Amino acid sequence: MNGTLVLDCEGLSKVVLEDRAVMARLAQARIDGLRVVVSAATIVEARDPRMNQARFDRAVSSLVIETLTEELGRAASKLVALHRLRGHQYAIDAMVAATALAAAPPRILLTSDPDDLAVLCGRAVRVVRT
Repeated sequence: MNGTLVLDCEGLSKVVLEDRAVMARLAQARIDGLRVVVSAATIVEARDPRMNQARFDRAVSSLVIETLTEELGRAASKLVALHRLRGHQYAIDAMVAATALAAAPPRILLTSDPDDLAVLCGRAVRVVRT
């Protein structure tokens, strides 16, 4: 593989909804040899009880799920501390950022929250708005 495309909650939600722009981006990523990944934490964040479970499961099964290991948890914790962030609103963003930073380069992060994630990831990850 030649790099990694990481999805945040909105990116995963748009895969579930088969959003044309996001699906085209995923197709191109796969053509380019990128691994398309999502953090296990994102699966929890993206799950909306109004979503069809089979559709959600099908979308998730098309992605590589990155487990939140102790190492990634510690890296996310360090990102939050480094940037003096606090609270649950930054916790999952930090886990997604740590997942992206640990992935094979080049790294692209598809997100609805480019400002916070760009701060957390720095220049090591190209952050793109969904």
